[in-house]
Amino acid sequence: MFINANNVLNTLNPHNKINYDAILQTMIESWKLETKKPKLLIHSCCAPCSTYVLEYLAQYADITIFFANSNIHPRIEYERRSLVQQKFIADFNQKTGNQVQFLEAPYQPAEFMKQVGHLRDEPEGGARCHLCYKMRLDLAAIQAQESGFDYFASALTLSPKKNSQKINELGFEIQEIFTVKYLPSDFKKNNGYKRSVEICKEYDVYRQCYCGCIFAAKEQGIDFKIVIENAKKSLESL
Repeated sequence: MFINANNVLNTLNPHNKINYDAILQTMIESWKLETKKPKLLIHSCCAPCSTYVLEYLAQYADITIFFANSNIHPRIEYERRSLVQQKFIADFNQKTGNQVQFLEAPYQPAEFMKQVGHLRDEPEGGARCHLCYKMRLDLAAIQAQESGFDYFASALTLSPKKNSQKINELGFEIQEIFTVKYLPSDFKKNNGYKRSVEICKEYDVYRQCYCGCIFAAKEQGIDFKIVIENAKKSLESL
């Protein structure tokens, strides 16, 4: 039986800020004592966020990337990011000899809007984003439990723009509802984000200019005509 992160969490001083990267490292050390690798289902929001995560964890675990991102707007941009994710996994496997797998959740933008529409005026990084994290972690937990994975996790913690503390708090809350365990992380630590940028250059991975949802894009002044045009060109070449 693989270690539950709560066992590590409970040994920490509750008055100190939690170092989720240290918890992950402790768990990896415990995996090395096992006779087989754990099976991880890792939610990925995009190929760039999966780059360093796969390089780091594939040596210790059998990984399936779970692309569950109904927040992404417009649809053609979603399709582009999905295919870029799949291409990176194929290229990574070919180069490293790993066997990372890919799963994709149904694209349901109407459900995303139904859940977060009342928070449309929230600033980026606020309550709307927290609900978006939770929606995707929920889907990952459900898929992980149904498919017999040992852990569910998210590559979202690689991004300096994402609230890793909140993501991990949500992950532990969701774990209480399911039998599958949550794998905490803070992948941007140890120069993880810097390394992800390097890997994107090595593999020629598309790095999008906005997180995904229509609210964040409008806040950043994104021109969807350009996004759609670029996505069409990309899909034709992939």
